[in-house]
Amino acid sequence: MTQAPLIGVPADVKEIDGYRWHAAAEPYLRAIVSGFGGVPLVLPSMADAVDPDTFLDRIDGVLLTGSRSNVHPERYGQQADPASEPYDPARDAASFGLIAAALRKGIPLFAICRGMQELNVALGGTLISELQEQEGRHDHRAPVSDIQAERFAIHQDVAIAADGQLAGVLGPGTIRVNSLHRQGIGDVAPGLAVEALAPDGTIEAVRVVGAPGFAIGVQWHPEYWVESDAPSAKLFAAFGEAVRAHMAARTSPATAAE
Repeated sequence: MTQAPLIGVPADVKEIDGYRWHAAAEPYLRAIVSGFGGVPLVLPSMADAVDPDTFLDRIDGVLLTGSRSNVHPERYGQQADPASEPYDPARDAASFGLIAAALRKGIPLFAICRGMQELNVALGGTLISELQEQEGRHDHRAPVSDIQAERFAIHQDVAIAADGQLAGVLGPGTIRVNSLHRQGIGDVAPGLAVEALAPDGTIEAVRVVGAPGFAIGVQWHPEYWVESDAPSAKLFAAFGEAVRAHMAARTSPATAAE
């Protein structure tokens, strides 16, 4: 029986009922299972107590999820604004450590929404808070609804870079996505290449230049429609292929003997 790959997912941290909870939203976890047969492992965001190498020596890929919280502006040299709350400094610290260690070790990395923003800031880029308030930008926030399928509806075009890695996964041209966010990439980090753009110029996908395997961030939410939307399914399948290749190399007798 083939062993299923383990995928580390850094937790959001929330104060509930007097406790500090570490948790991840279920759509991301289910997408790992249904997208390529992986097993999600929620990693506590305790950067002050747990070395990321402790996780990464035992897992086969990292998925950075979206979240209601925003990356703290102090991480990219700006001041916090109450209008851009909530923040999650514990998630920031944990994700930044995981990003650095995963890229150093060549572990496949898939960064979604907040995760893509973390990737950009961790590598030296900046973000634009409240993107919808910028002249010429569209409102990328989710529609107001209590029905998740309406909030995550596929409604926006993005243009895939013809010479990028995503074009090899999704094909060149334009696809429709469900891009829902308040923050967006400002200055692109050194070491990242833009892979997709929205019609208003908002950066919708990036890749890590020179990464040995899959290291991609997307601003939209492929996890939500992975079972019914072809581009979403292709993204998770490509991540899964990279994860299984890394797992095979990690567990091979030659690697174990080194």
